[in-house]
Amino acid sequence: MPEVDGAKLLARLGDRLTDVRGRLTPDAGMDKITWFRTGGPAELLFQPADEADLSAFLAALPEDVPVMVVGIGSNLLVRDGGIPGVVIRLSAKGFGQVERSGETTITAGAAAPDKRLAAVALEAGLGGFHFYHGIPGAIGGALRMNAGANGVETRERVREVRAVDRRGAAHVLSNEAMGYSYRHSEAPGDLIFTSAMFEGEAAEPAEIRARMDEVQHHRETVQPIREKTGGSTFKNPPGTSAWKEVDRAGCRGLIVGGAQMSEMHCNFMINTGTATGHDLELLGETVRARVLETSGIRLEWEIKRLGRFAEGQGVEPFLGRG
Repeated sequence: MPEVDGAKLLARLGDRLTDVRGRLTPDAGMDKITWFRTGGPAELLFQPADEADLSAFLAALPEDVPVMVVGIGSNLLVRDGGIPGVVIRLSAKGFGQVERSGETTITAGAAAPDKRLAAVALEAGLGGFHFYHGIPGAIGGALRMNAGANGVETRERVREVRAVDRRGAAHVLSNEAMGYSYRHSEAPGDLIFTSAMFEGEAAEPAEIRARMDEVQHHRETVQPIREKTGGSTFKNPPGTSAWKEVDRAGCRGLIVGGAQMSEMHCNFMINTGTATGHDLELLGETVRARVLETSGIRLEWEIKRLGRFAEGQGVEPFLGRG
C-alpha cells in the first residue's frame, strides 16, 4: 500500500483550488492534533475559512479523492500509515462561534468545544447543557455521535443542524432527520456538520453552575483527564457498563507497548509516552477479545479509528476470535 504523499496530491489538484481561502497543509502531522499524540500524517489537511469556503472546496475536489473530517482530536485514533486523501478540520475562527440566538436557543459552530456551549448556556440562564461541561470534544463530533454524559444526550437538545455534503451543497436537518440513537446518528456519512441550533430551558444560574461543578468533580475524581487519552474507548453494552466488563476480564492496567488501559478508569486507554497508533489499537482489540471470551459481550469502539496501518502492521478485530 503506497505511503501518503501530500505534495503529489496538491500538485494534482492544481488550479482547481485557486479560489480556496482556507489553509492547505500537505503531509500534516496528525500526532499534533489527536489527544493521543500519535499516528501518521494526513495526506492533505484543509482548514476552511468558513462554510462558503468549505462548499467551494468540496465542489472543486475530484470525487475520487477521499475526504475525512476531524474535530479537536479528542476521541480519535490515527493509524501509523497516515490518512490518504483530504482531512478537513474546521477552524475555530470560522466555525467556533457560540451565541444565544433566541429566548431559549443557542447556535454553535461545529468547531466550538462542548465546554464552550455549556459556558454560554450558563451565561444565558439556560438549563439542560451542563453535561457538555464534561465532554472533551467539539460540537461537530457531539452531533455525529449523539454525545452524552450524566444521563443527558445531544439528541435532547438539538433543534436543527446545518451541514455541507461531499459535492458542496448545503443542508438543514431537523432533530428527527438526524436519526439519533445511543452514541449514533443516521445522518448521511458524507455530511460535514457546520453548526447547530440547540434548545434549553430557563433555569437559575446558581443551579446550572452547581450541576456543572458536579460534572467537573466527577471527571477529576474518576477519569484520567491529565493523561494522553481519547476518552471512553468502548460504548456501554446493553444492561451493563463497558468499564465493568473490561475490569471483569482482568484488563485494568493492561499494557501493550506504550499503551495502557487506565488504572483509574479502565474504559480509558492512555499513551504512556511511547505508544504508536498500532499499540493503541492492538490494546483495544486485545481487550475486546478478552471481554468476548469472559462474558460473551462484543464491545463496540467508541473511539474513531482512521487511516492505514503502516507496512507490515495490522490488527484483526477481536484478534480474529470473533
